[in-house]
Amino acid sequence: MKPKILITRPLFPDVVDRLRVYFDVTINEGPRYSSEQLHAALMEMDGAMIAGGERIDDAVVQGLPRLKAICVSAAGYNNVDVSALTRAGIIGTNSPGPADETVADFTWGLMIATARRLVEAAHWVEQGQWKSSTGSRWFGVNVCDKTLGIMGMGRIGQAIARRAVGFRTKVIYYNRRRLDPAIEAEVRAEYRGKDELLAEADLVVLAMPYTAENYHLIGARELELMRSSAMLFNIARGGLIDEVALAAALKENRIAAAGLDVFEGEPAVYPGLLGQPNAVLTPHIAGGTAEAQHGLAELAADNLIAALGLGPMAGKPPSVFNPEVLGR
Repeated sequence: MKPKILITRPLFPDVVDRLRVYFDVTINEGPRYSSEQLHAALMEMDGAMIAGGERIDDAVVQGLPRLKAICVSAAGYNNVDVSALTRAGIIGTNSPGPADETVADFTWGLMIATARRLVEAAHWVEQGQWKSSTGSRWFGVNVCDKTLGIMGMGRIGQAIARRAVGFRTKVIYYNRRRLDPAIEAEVRAEYRGKDELLAEADLVVLAMPYTAENYHLIGARELELMRSSAMLFNIARGGLIDEVALAAALKENRIAAAGLDVFEGEPAVYPGLLGQPNAVLTPHIAGGTAEAQHGLAELAADNLIAALGLGPMAGKPPSVFNPEVLGR
C-alpha cells in the first residue's frame, strides 16, 4: 500500500504524475484550507506538499501520528513554525534555488518600472490622457551609473548583483556575514555596514529572509538615513519594512519612490501605500514564471520522496530546514 500525501494546491501535472508513482495523492482543488481544515486533511497523511503558503503551526501539526514530512514548494518558509514541526518530529523542507534567476530578473524590471514611472505613464495612456507632446511630464531617472545597495547577499542577492554590470552600476551590500573575497570579486560588490549602505545607495534592494531579528529592518530611522533621491525595493518578505513609516516617507517625498512585491499583511496592503504615485506595487509575483514554479515543485517533490524513505535519495532530502529530526 502506497504512503498517502496531500498537495494543498493544484500542481503541474507531470510533477503530480511523478509523485503518483510513489504515493496515493490527494490534491486540494478548492479554496485554501483554514488551519482547522488543513489539520483534518492531514490526519491520514504520511506527507504533504505545501504549495499555497498555508500557515503551519502547532494547531496544524499536533496529533498527527502518521505525518512524517511537510515540504514547501518555495524558497521562503516563514509561514512555517519550524519549532512546531521539530517538536512533532516532522521533517520540514523548502525549495531554494529554482526561482533565483527569475526573482533577479524581476527585481531589475521593478527597479526600471519604478525609476522610469512606467506603471503611472501606462495608466495615463490607457485613460486617454495622451493628447499632445508629453514634454518633461514623464521624466524619470536612470538606473544605470547609480549605486545599488543590496541588503541580503545570498543566492538571489548575488544574482541581482551579477546583472548590474550591464548597467554600469556600482554594487554595495550588507549581509549578516561578509562574503568570501572571491565571491565579492565575482559579483563585483563591496561590503558596507547597514547604515553606511542606506546613506550611500541610490537604489536599495531587500533580498534577505524574514526572521524575528529582521522584523521591520527598515523603519523610520533607516528611512531617514536614505537620500531624498533614493528608491527602496522589497522582493523578499513584507515584514522587513515598517509600511506605516514607508508610506509617510513616500507621501512627504523623504525618499523618491518604492517598488514593493511583498507586504506584511498580504494579500491585504496597508492603505497608506495605495494610490501613492511614487510607489509601484505588485502581488508577490517576483518568482512568477512557469519555469521557476515548475523547478520549485520538482525540488519539493524530490524532498518529499526522499523524506518518506523512497527514491534514489531515500532518507536524504536535499533541502531540510530542521535536520535534527532526520536522526530520530
